[in-house]
Amino acid sequence: MNIGRRGALGAMGMLAMPGLAQAQAAFPDQPIRMIVPFAAGGPADIIARVVARAMSERLGKPIVVEARAGAGGLIGVDVASKSRPDGHTLVMASSGAIVIIPHMRSNMPYDPLRDLTPVTQVLAVPQIVSVAPNLAVRNLAELVAMAKAKPGELTFGSAGIGSSLHMAGELLKLRAGIDITHIPYGGAAPAVTDLLAGRIQILAADVPALIGQVRAGALRALAVTAQERLAILPDVPTAIEAGVPNMISETWYGLFGPAAIPQDRVDILVNAARASLQDAEVRRVLGEQGGRIVGSTPAEFNTFIRETNATWGDVVRTTGARLE
Repeated sequence: MNIGRRGALGAMGMLAMPGLAQAQAAFPDQPIRMIVPFAAGGPADIIARVVARAMSERLGKPIVVEARAGAGGLIGVDVASKSRPDGHTLVMASSGAIVIIPHMRSNMPYDPLRDLTPVTQVLAVPQIVSVAPNLAVRNLAELVAMAKAKPGELTFGSAGIGSSLHMAGELLKLRAGIDITHIPYGGAAPAVTDLLAGRIQILAADVPALIGQVRAGALRALAVTAQERLAILPDVPTAIEAGVPNMISETWYGLFGPAAIPQDRVDILVNAARASLQDAEVRRVLGEQGGRIVGSTPAEFNTFIRETNATWGDVVRTTGARLE
């Protein structure tokens, strides 16, 4: 009798298992949090919000964008890296917090190559190399010649030590073989203001920070740090075309989660993200950032991260730039 009862209970359990398995497999089963490690209203926030909306439509769950700004993006990325690895927390990180700042600090709160799951690279935004209106150079070759004739006298601005703008300037120094002096600011906007006023001579800033001034004729664009010319600035050569070899620098943005997210959940997130990047409104908004829409696979993104990590590590070591 007991055996029969146990068998009946076992049979009932077997009948219940398919439903249980489906419930356990449902993902996402709650709203997803997408952390933006910068202040609201900036490029990362704009990118995250438009991608979150499109991904939410495809996943059938809300995606809540949460700003956790500070320390050049480290705070927000650190929060994501220490979140539960169930796929319900993502971060729209930028290149600085992943492949630049880790080389400049010995007390990193996370290991970007170990503590994060790459989902997809979203966008890559090159810099425009521009000069002050009162600087008598017409192209990048003339700027390099002037810098070589006046070592250490010309200054270049950035959005702060360790920012991608800082690294673009350091890369220009290395690739062109020139000595120019770094002047860090608390963001791109004050650097642009001082460039317009002639208080600094050079600024390599992300396209959105300079495109308006360049189009208005207030600033002279000498080159872009992309592999190819930009459709929105077709008459501006690449730095490579202008005579500076291997001068490629981009601020890129990508989606990450904490390490150890189950692969089936990563696949769902990747598919939703990549499909979202084909959305017309998403492409319009991202296109306004002046960058290249990517949508890589996790494997492609991981390879790209490791390659750029090695590149910027070499630049940091060569220049000796530190945040401590």
